[in-house]
Amino acid sequence: MSGNNLRRFGVSMEESLLENFDILIEKKGYTNRSEAVRDLVRESLLRNKWEENDNVVAGCILLFYDHHQRNLVGEMTDIQHDFHDVILATTHFHLDHQNCLEMIVVKGKTQSLRTLRDKLASLKGVKYCKLSVSPVSES
Repeated sequence: MSGNNLRRFGVSMEESLLENFDILIEKKGYTNRSEAVRDLVRESLLRNKWEENDNVVAGCILLFYDHHQRNLVGEMTDIQHDFHDVILATTHFHLDHQNCLEMIVVKGKTQSLRTLRDKLASLKGVKYCKLSVSPVSES
């Protein structure tokens, strides 16, 4: 990034929020607040871009669920078969006797991936479901 393109602006926030932000900055190894703010803005803009457009993206759906929940595994499998065209791979982990973690690697149009995420997240017994993606190409 060229220094000629930088613009300064002020940000006001509660002292406790700023203190927590400074702790995060230190943990993540940033040398100053500006670098951290730039990364947060980039991430927000990227997320907004893929959420608002129907671009092709690739990423992962992360699921934590109770595998003892009646019919849950079958329902998850049925949904995944309905979306076979956007699912590249799945990996399943047994966290303990009751809980499982599943990672579903996906690639496709954002609307389809959001629909898949929402269908999985709404199932009884799913404790956590998050879709994380990145654009496949700059467009």
